[in-house]
Amino acid sequence: MVVDPKRPTSTHTDPARDIYTVANIITVLRLILVPIFFAVLLTGDNDVLAFILFALAASTDWLDGQIARRTGTVTQIGAAIDPIVDRLLIAAGVLGLYIENRLPLWILVVLIARDLYLGYGVWRLEHYYHRRLTVTYAGKTTTAVLLAGFSLLILNWPIAPGLGIVEVSWLPGWGSEPVCVGMWFVYVGLVLSVTTAVQYTFRAGRVRHEVNAQRAAHTPA
Repeated sequence: MVVDPKRPTSTHTDPARDIYTVANIITVLRLILVPIFFAVLLTGDNDVLAFILFALAASTDWLDGQIARRTGTVTQIGAAIDPIVDRLLIAAGVLGLYIENRLPLWILVVLIARDLYLGYGVWRLEHYYHRRLTVTYAGKTTTAVLLAGFSLLILNWPIAPGLGIVEVSWLPGWGSEPVCVGMWFVYVGLVLSVTTAVQYTFRAGRVRHEVNAQRAAHTPA
């Protein structure tokens, strides 16, 4: 997950004030909701409650960001843990839906591999080049589409007829069997995920080229 270095950060000199902001507290509460949601989903007895918990956790991501920006309390701690909680929430949703046989294994693998790839890229860019990439609109849209798809799959509603194009179990919805509409959101999210991964890769390459050029210019002949 990439972060936006243009967001204003807190100027407080008291570390406690940087930690105990309203936005950070909401982020921590969202983190607490993740294992609770996961446990409820795996019981398989209350899809509505699992949906409410997941939707609540997903919606507070927007809420804490708005509060932090509008109150000028965006902190380094918040900027660090917020994207981690986002990925944990998505990972819990993907894994739980796979265990509940609502998502095929290949979708789980693609999304986790994409996050690991981007996470390593972010670490490498910060560690070796001391730069961060700004979050793109496409990246934000990808997260929103995936969260919407997972929410509908968790609720398991509404159900739409299959397209009847190809009868394979690992492509739900493309056969004749009906499928939750959320699956189509996930398909769109997968395309966006791969697209944004390529986008961030090219942007990171440009950043590395710029940094290397600057270093070369300041290196004595």
